[in-house]
Amino acid sequence: MSAAEQLIRIQNLSKTYKMGGETLKALDEVILTVNKGDFLAIVGPSGSGKSTLMNVIGCLDSPTSGEYWLDGEEVSKLKENKLADIRNRKIGFIFQGFNLLAKMTAIENVELPLIYRGIPAKQRREFAAEALRKVGLEERLHHRPTELSGGQQQRVAIARALAGNPPILLADEPTGALDTKTGKEVMGFMRELNGMGHTVVLITHDPGISRQAERVVTIRDGRLNEEGAGRIELLASD
Repeated sequence: MSAAEQLIRIQNLSKTYKMGGETLKALDEVILTVNKGDFLAIVGPSGSGKSTLMNVIGCLDSPTSGEYWLDGEEVSKLKENKLADIRNRKIGFIFQGFNLLAKMTAIENVELPLIYRGIPAKQRREFAAEALRKVGLEERLHHRPTELSGGQQQRVAIARALAGNPPILLADEPTGALDTKTGKEVMGFMRELNGMGHTVVLITHDPGISRQAERVVTIRDGRLNEEGAGRIELLASD
C-alpha cells in the first residue's frame, strides 16, 4: 500500500497527563496505519486508552509526543484553530448519543456542519438531501428527531457525517444507545458504507461489534495489538 493510499499514519505516539503529581500515560508509543477503504475497529475496556486515541484521531486532542499524519498532512503539532478546520473537512463523526438538535429537521441537522464550512445554502441542501437518500431516509427529510426511531436518528447522524464527503468516518460506540436488533441494522449499514468505499474507524468496548470490522485492533494500558483480519458476523440475538 503506497503512502498516497494511507489516510492515517501514527508513529510512536504517546499521550500523558499530570494527575496529583503523578504522570499517567494514556497512550504508549502507539503505531497505527489506516488505509483508504479500511474498516477498522479499535476495541478495549474502560480505561484502556481507546477514548484518548479516538480524541487524537479525531483531532479533538493533541499527542504529547510522536507523529500523526492525516490524509497526507502532519497534524500532531497543529494549534486548536487549525485542528478545528481539519476536523470539519476531514472527519465525519458518528456519536453514541446521536447529538441531533431536537428543534431541527433531519435535513437541517445534516446541513449544520456544512454551514461551518461556508458551503452555499442551495449546495448544502443538495448535499444533505443526497446523504439522507444514501442512508434510506429520503422520505424523512422534514421529520424532527422526536418523530424518528432510534435507528432512524442514528442514520440521520450517519448522514450528517457523510454530507461533507470527509475521507474518514469516525464512529464512537455507534450502537451503544440502540437495542440489539437496531444495533445489528446500523452495523449492517456501516458495512454497506464501507463497501461503497468509505473508510470507517469504529471505537467500541464490545468484541461482538468489533468482529464485524475487516481489521480489529485491541488497546490495553495505552498499547495497541492488531488481531488481524476480522470476520463479518451477526450479533447474537440474546
